[in-house]
Amino acid sequence: MFKVTFTFENGSKVEAFANAGDNLLEVARGANVAIDAPCSGNGACGKCRVQLKGGELDSKKTLHISDEEYNIGWRLACMSKITADVEVLVPDIASAYKSRMKVADLSSKEEIAIFEKAKHDVEMAGIELTNSLDVVEVHMDPPTLDDTMPDNERLTRALQKFMNLKRVRIPYAVLKKLPDVLRESKFNVKCVLRTTPNDMYVYDIFDSNKDVVIGGLAVDIGTTTVSAVLINMETGEILAKSSSGNGQIRFGADVINRIIESQKPGGKKKLQDAVIKETINPMIHEMCRSIHFPENQIYRMCVASNTTMNHLFAGINADPLRMEPYIPAFFKTNSLFASDVGIEINPDAHIIMAPNIGSYVGGDITAGTLVSMIWNRPEFSLFIDLGTNGELVFGNSDFMMSCACSAGPAFEGGDISCGMRATDGAIEACTIDKETMEPTYKVVGEPGTKPVGLCGSGIIDVISELFMTGIINPKGKFVREGKRIRHDHYGMGSYVIAFEEEAGSVKDVEITEVDIDNFIRAKGAIFSAIRTMLNSLDFDVSMIDDVYVAGGIGSGINMANAVHIGMFPDIPLEKFHYIGNSSLTGAYLMLHSTPAEKKTYELAANMTYMELSTVPTYMDEFVGACFIPHTDTTLFPSVMEEQQKR
Repeated sequence: MFKVTFTFENGSKVEAFANAGDNLLEVARGANVAIDAPCSGNGACGKCRVQLKGGELDSKKTLHISDEEYNIGWRLACMSKITADVEVLVPDIASAYKSRMKVADLSSKEEIAIFEKAKHDVEMAGIELTNSLDVVEVHMDPPTLDDTMPDNERLTRALQKFMNLKRVRIPYAVLKKLPDVLRESKFNVKCVLRTTPNDMYVYDIFDSNKDVVIGGLAVDIGTTTVSAVLINMETGEILAKSSSGNGQIRFGADVINRIIESQKPGGKKKLQDAVIKETINPMIHEMCRSIHFPENQIYRMCVASNTTMNHLFAGINADPLRMEPYIPAFFKTNSLFASDVGIEINPDAHIIMAPNIGSYVGGDITAGTLVSMIWNRPEFSLFIDLGTNGELVFGNSDFMMSCACSAGPAFEGGDISCGMRATDGAIEACTIDKETMEPTYKVVGEPGTKPVGLCGSGIIDVISELFMTGIINPKGKFVREGKRIRHDHYGMGSYVIAFEEEAGSVKDVEITEVDIDNFIRAKGAIFSAIRTMLNSLDFDVSMIDDVYVAGGIGSGINMANAVHIGMFPDIPLEKFHYIGNSSLTGAYLMLHSTPAEKKTYELAANMTYMELSTVPTYMDEFVGACFIPHTDTTLFPSVMEEQQKR
């Protein structure tokens, strides 16, 4: 056995033991050390960099690490085997998904406006913002020698009289505190209830003098990013908001790698713990701490996520999802409670899950479709959710069709050498001067924040600008020279957006030809899916009245640039609308409004799912879309005209 010591930039250490020949990345995973590995350890992404500080490693040389970096100890964890005692430094960027948890400042009008608009839209469509949770005040006569009724029966009868219901359910958690609360309050109490036509469930009991807020939690579990809001269930007010990287990302950037990982011994538990214990529970505690709110007073939770994330969250075998005929364990379920999966809120809290409609079109899309409102309009609209999977819904108030394409993690910064989520330090917007080739960019964070990498919206801008200024050709290859353009000894070109001295990291922020190629495939998957779905209905892009774009890609996409690179169809820009994280907004509406929850189930049941892999023309469409903007430039007349003007 050899000792493996993982050190971190803050000075802390984690020690583990390994056998000769063990893979360093696997040892890190076993020790719960967070090393980002989007490709799940096959050497393709180059993100699992560590620095050798002592001892020995048997490490293969890769294209992701230069000779200079190799000489000062940089290695890929997935390409390294244990041969002796060793100490490695894990850089902060490797565990950025874990360390950069962000609690939003709700004083920002932009943060609240999206949710307020969604509430207004569904109300205008006739959906009431009401739910079954309530706080009622009950007064009881204290027991005497002549009135020896037990506490639970005394409360039950008082509630039956108050609410005129036959059945009242008092769970163990309430029964346990009942004697003390009743006597301390002199039998005047407030009860948190869930009331249905048939019965009443008592979630909690308090002294009648206490101000009680019914908390609710809406969570969007993305493959790369998890976002959540804590709300007041009675008013719908957002009390706190948080986002974090999904802890599962160290097991692979895509759902297939994670499903494969879940099939290893103890794998399902590892994947479930990564999203619940390492991601969601810390987010809950951070939100509650920030507003001094008791976790135990969160009585309902709504989860919107893709079909695989739903299964891994619930600890259910997801392997059949990747094997023909691709059958999930469930499309919808109402059987989950917080105590079942270890969510650290009220143990009896019911977990609502936005319904899935296919193996690769999940609850995040049904929740997003609710928010897009395309189901309530006669015009033909296209809803696009940009994430690790690109999901699309097309239709109107008469019909809706959906499909999914594997875009990969590029829209959220994965598969891009300097890619990152839209957190502090991410370049989210960029322009490039055609003559000097000098960039001007906007960085997420406080004024003066130095750039660390590129998030999705920034990548779109940079590639668009490189193409429109003639720096790269339609294949994504560099065709101009300058101080910001360089080539390595393999001839691969790159464009430097921020040199090391300008950046907030230990290296230049740049985009390479490999990055551009990865992104071209991602955008090609989106455009080819749009074309394939429209063609199946005998529609063309001119018949689209509105396009609603969602996803945590950044503060918003420059739609013109997305058209320039051939990701979206060449239609008038006023038809495009960015609606933010519609999955989280939809989960919020389902949580706050029982009629909205029912409407989402209805939308899922009435939506037609199209499996792109069964459409013979899809691959031809995809190949054609893997150029900038497309091999058929007649599909993008305004782009070609604008490029000639520049």
